[in-house]
Amino acid sequence: MKEEIRSYKKTFRGKVTKIVKPVATIKFEKTIYHPKFERFSKNTINIKARISKEFLDKIKVGDEATIVECRPLSKTIHHIVKQVKNNEIKEIIKEKKKRTRKKTN
Repeated sequence: MKEEIRSYKKTFRGKVTKIVKPVATIKFEKTIYHPKFERFSKNTINIKARISKEFLDKIKVGDEATIVECRPLSKTIHHIVKQVKNNEIKEIIKEKKKRTRKKTN
């Protein structure tokens, strides 16, 4: 039997901060307009999302994930991971920079 969860309208994109399989915590910033002070403020929000079987081995801390709202899966989980963008390229660049710094010292 295939696990199929119907998704609703709201989608969010943020960074994965914590993984406890099969749940990931995603952090993203939300800008809110304050009418009294006529300014925008940034709020960081943590959302727990269920990781589907296809992303279970691929997702890592620091990756960018797109999550979609769905029916309540548990007391705190109301979203599922829809797409993962790996930051492997950024990690490779960081490793190369570290290597070059060690050689110059």
